[in-house]
Amino acid sequence: MAGDDIAFDIPEECWAGVVKNEGPNFYIEVEKVPVPEIGPQDVLIKLHVTGLCLTDVHFMANDWKFPKMRDLGVKCAGHEGAGVIVKTGKDVKNYQVGQRAAYGPTHSSCGICDHCRSGRVQYCFKTVFTGGLRDGSYQQYCSMPENYVILIPDGVPDHVAGPAMCSAATSYSSIKASGLKPGQWAVFPGGGGGVGIQGVQLASAMGLRPIVVDTGRDRRELAMSLGAEHFIDFRETDPVKSVIDLTAGGAHGVFVTGKSWKSRNEGKADKISQLYNHIPFAWNTSESALEGKSCGKASSKAAES
Repeated sequence: MAGDDIAFDIPEECWAGVVKNEGPNFYIEVEKVPVPEIGPQDVLIKLHVTGLCLTDVHFMANDWKFPKMRDLGVKCAGHEGAGVIVKTGKDVKNYQVGQRAAYGPTHSSCGICDHCRSGRVQYCFKTVFTGGLRDGSYQQYCSMPENYVILIPDGVPDHVAGPAMCSAATSYSSIKASGLKPGQWAVFPGGGGGVGIQGVQLASAMGLRPIVVDTGRDRRELAMSLGAEHFIDFRETDPVKSVIDLTAGGAHGVFVTGKSWKSRNEGKADKISQLYNHIPFAWNTSESALEGKSCGKASSKAAES
């Protein structure tokens, strides 16, 4: 239920998980922070849940070549929030108080460059990333411009919608950019992990035939229960030969979502190219493949090549 007749009591301060001692020994302390002010074209969202992404940990540990959060005026990490709109700016036209909304990785961008106009806002030089360049979802109230609000459909719980803003979006953008069509084979090395398993579910829902390459009984059961057509344990069999045999020649697309394929598969990363039959694929073996960032970019570049 949403509309002009709904009103929320908004406090001046709210609880937040504030990062302290940025670096290898960082910790999070729960304390009160001011509720953000909104502009005429902004909405204020009261969050009910937030996910935890490994990117958050990297920001707080400051182990990337990136300025410290505090140097950018950021106290709270997080970019996987879900809640309800509790206030709108006077010029907001498309959203109402009471609507459920998410707080995802992109807070805003310039909106006029070629990247923004082509749906690739992650490449915009002026993109503001939540939890990195602006306070993120580790606090109860967050504000964002109307143009970047994402509504949560009925029937989708907050605890599902929050993480979907990052990991599921990464998988979805990769599958979409790949150009695969229903009935084609999609292989997911690392498909039993956080990003990969959402890719498996999306691929299945989009009519693709997912094959997961991972290891362990738990991941096998999870993958097979959520849409995988086959599961190949790379510790038990040669994944390349298995995929070629199952697909009668090679997959149509490969989406690498494992944290470090090379280390897990004893230096056989170069054999990934044998999993597919002259089809562009999403390739990333860096740590960020699990962090909702590079995997989507990799697939876009592959699709464009």
